[in-house]
Amino acid sequence: MKYSLGIYEKAIPDELSFLEKLKIAKESGYDFLEISIDESDVRLNRLDWTKEERLSLIKDMYQVGLPIRSMCLSGHRKYPLGSKDEKIRNKSLEIAKKAIDLADDLGIRIIQLAGYDVYYDKGDVETKKLFEEGLKTVVEMASKKGIILGFETMETEFMDTVKKSMEYVKKIDSPYLGVYPDCGNLNNAAIKYKHSILDDIKSGNGKIFAMHLKETEPGKYRNMHFGEGLVNFEEIIKLAKETKINRFVTEFWHLGQEDYESIIKSQCLFARNLLDKVYL
Repeated sequence: MKYSLGIYEKAIPDELSFLEKLKIAKESGYDFLEISIDESDVRLNRLDWTKEERLSLIKDMYQVGLPIRSMCLSGHRKYPLGSKDEKIRNKSLEIAKKAIDLADDLGIRIIQLAGYDVYYDKGDVETKKLFEEGLKTVVEMASKKGIILGFETMETEFMDTVKKSMEYVKKIDSPYLGVYPDCGNLNNAAIKYKHSILDDIKSGNGKIFAMHLKETEPGKYRNMHFGEGLVNFEEIIKLAKETKINRFVTEFWHLGQEDYESIIKSQCLFARNLLDKVYL
């Protein structure tokens, strides 16, 4: 296989155990699972798992034969690096350190960072400066553990394109910081700014570590399935191959459907068919 395909954890019902989630991902045709550490207390508490709990999850991976190899770290939305509140910034750095340590323990290779200076507050020159300062510290932490950090391109103007992400990648200038874009968010930005999504992706050549495959349309950034939006996945995947991106994650959400297993399998098959057409 010339590429690997993972599934975003939130595509699977929350109430299931990790063992069950891994089994569903495996049976549906995926290569790995991407764990979510979002702003909820339940998921942030994972950063404080004991050694025994971490080892138990590793055993689950080995039992199923499917690893967790990336982390979507969106907990910084509530505790952003660019906050003007020093306590929140300290919490943000604490979250980053614990996430890096957890990744190191579980064998996770890449952490996807949310591209927000602030989210619930209004950003300005100061928040951008604070974000950059905090980012330097986080990259230093990650480099010591050999963990790669990649910016997720978001739905807000601060970092909704690869080009904007690359401004910070170039400023930090570390082999451990790059871009892990969301092609659905990129597509909405391309429509909004009237530019080429392919040219935007090319601006990150050599620094894009993986890509989220997600369906969107203007004004809608989540809760869609493949084929329901306006993303031209085939042209994006062709460019991904040309630029040596070989790692993808399907990003969609479980919305309470009883037939979630068939949905997960159909989404995997959709992505596999597109990727196989280009890569094989």
